[in-house]
Amino acid sequence: MLTPQDELLCHQLPTTFDHVVQSDLRWTERIVLYGFDTTGRVSVMTGMARYPNRNVMDAYAMVTVDGKAHVTRLSREIGVDYDDLGAWRVGPYRYEIVEPLRGVRATLGDNDHGLRLELDFRGRFPAYEQEPAFFRTRGRVREDARRYYQNGAVSGWLEVDGERIDIDPATWWFGRDHSWGTRHGGGGGSLAEGDGLQPSEIPDGVLYFMGIFQFDDELVHFAQRETADGQRWHFEGSIQRPIEAAAPTVPILGVTHDLEFRDDFRIVSGGTFTASVADGTTRNFTVTPISDFWPGLAGYDMYRGYASGIWKGPSYSDGFTVDLGDTDELRQVGMLTETFCRVDCDGRTGYGLVEMVFMGRNARYGYEGY
Repeated sequence: MLTPQDELLCHQLPTTFDHVVQSDLRWTERIVLYGFDTTGRVSVMTGMARYPNRNVMDAYAMVTVDGKAHVTRLSREIGVDYDDLGAWRVGPYRYEIVEPLRGVRATLGDNDHGLRLELDFRGRFPAYEQEPAFFRTRGRVREDARRYYQNGAVSGWLEVDGERIDIDPATWWFGRDHSWGTRHGGGGGSLAEGDGLQPSEIPDGVLYFMGIFQFDDELVHFAQRETADGQRWHFEGSIQRPIEAAAPTVPILGVTHDLEFRDDFRIVSGGTFTASVADGTTRNFTVTPISDFWPGLAGYDMYRGYASGIWKGPSYSDGFTVDLGDTDELRQVGMLTETFCRVDCDGRTGYGLVEMVFMGRNARYGYEGY
C-alpha cells in the first residue's frame, strides 16, 4: 500500500513504507519527548509509537503537577488512514518534524480528558546514536533496536484541568529520543507473541541505568546493563558539545556508581556516577533527585486495561490522574523508572535524567531477590 512517505528517495527494501523487514509482533517505532521545570513543580513525558505488524498506532501525554500525574492515552488502527509526509497523528495528538534532526513539535488538542499541550523542541546539542543493541534468548531475538537522542530547548504550554502552564525555556531541561526495531521490556516489547512458546530466561538480578546530564557547554550520556554480580554486559557513553561548537564526540570508556535508593522503591535517591573519559579525565557526577515519573502509567506497562501496542479497536482513548504518593498504585508499573535530577560535577551544576530498571538480587547493594 502506498503512503506519502513513499515519495521520499530513501527506500531500502523492495516494498512500500507501510512494511518493515520482519513480521515480529514486537517491532516498534517510537518517539519520546521528556522534560521538567527545574524548580520541580512540573514535568512532562509524551510520545507516539507505531506497530506495523499489529496495525496499531498510539500516543500518550503525561503531565505531572504537584505530585499528581495526569495521563491521556490514545490508540488507533493504522489501516488506510494516511499520515502527512512529515507528521503523524492519533486522534487529537499530532507529532511533526519541523526541521530534520533539529526541531520537532508535539500537540495534544481538545479531548475529553482535561489535558492539552503544545511543545516546540529545538536541538541545542547534536542528535547522537545509541550503540546497537542485539541479543538473543532461547532461539529468538530478544532485542534488535536502534535509537538516537537529542537535548535542547522547549517552548510552548501545558493545560491541566483548565490551568494553563506556560513553559519558560530558560528554566526547563528537555530531551527526546527516537527508536525502532524489535524491542524488549516496556513500551510494547513485552507484548504476548502467542501461545506455545518457551518462556524467556529470567535472570536472578538486573541493574540497568542511563544518565543524560546537561551542562552549559556539554551533554553527558551513558547507559549500562549489569548482572546481579556487577558484570557489565552492555555499555555506551559519550560527551557532546553544542551544535555550534562543531566539536567531535568524546567517548566515555566506563562508568562506576555509588548510589542510594528510596525505601519504598529501588529508585535512586542520591549518590555518584564516576565516568572514565577517553581524554584521560575522570568525572564525578553527584545526583540530587528533584522529581520522579513512571512511564508505565502512560502505556509502557499493562495498566488499567491498556498497554502500548495492544489492539483497542479502530479508535480509543482514556484519561486519569494518579497520586504519585500512592505506592500501592505505583507498584503496578514500578519496573522502569525515571528521575529528574540536579547534577553537580567539578563545581558546575547541571540537570538531567536517570533512567533505571533495578530488579532481583544485587551483590553490590545487598538486595537478595525480587
